[in-house]
Amino acid sequence: MLETLGNLDTTLFHFINGTLANPVTDLVMPVVTNDWFLRVLYAVAMVLILWKGDRRLRWLVLFSAITIAFTDQISSVWLKHLFARPRPCHTILDMHLLVNCGAGYSMPSSHAANAFGQAALFGLSYGRWRWHLFGFAAIVAISRTFVGVHYPFDILVGMVVGSLVGVAVLFAYEQAMRMLPPREV
Repeated sequence: MLETLGNLDTTLFHFINGTLANPVTDLVMPVVTNDWFLRVLYAVAMVLILWKGDRRLRWLVLFSAITIAFTDQISSVWLKHLFARPRPCHTILDMHLLVNCGAGYSMPSSHAANAFGQAALFGLSYGRWRWHLFGFAAIVAISRTFVGVHYPFDILVGMVVGSLVGVAVLFAYEQAMRMLPPREV
């Protein structure tokens, strides 16, 4: 069973990384997956929320930071070492590598976990943005296979971890909002 899943994962990897690769994805995916691009985008979004958002949305910025801390630690520190799965760029010779491979493990994708944690937190809090946030998270996640550093199942596990953490933090956020005293006018 595990061998079959591994073969399916490798086949999907080759399909996304090789067959679907084209000049547009070769240009866009390294940018979308870039840590600095994502950090700057996140910082700008949080500053805009603090500047333009209402009280509830401003509090959500704090819970967003908590979400990032949990998704990143769970995926990067605990689960990657538990699974100890090598990255495809370390094991597959005939692949399309667009970024530095990195020395760490592959399972789960921390990019997917962080992106889906934020999408779950903000998307479930503010439904009108849900599809945009989950769509962007999906693009960030799949970019990891396009650039050659994660298998599709790494992304799937990262999506699940991030979504679960986002929902758990959202629950804590909603409980905290119930305890806030009403704002005086």
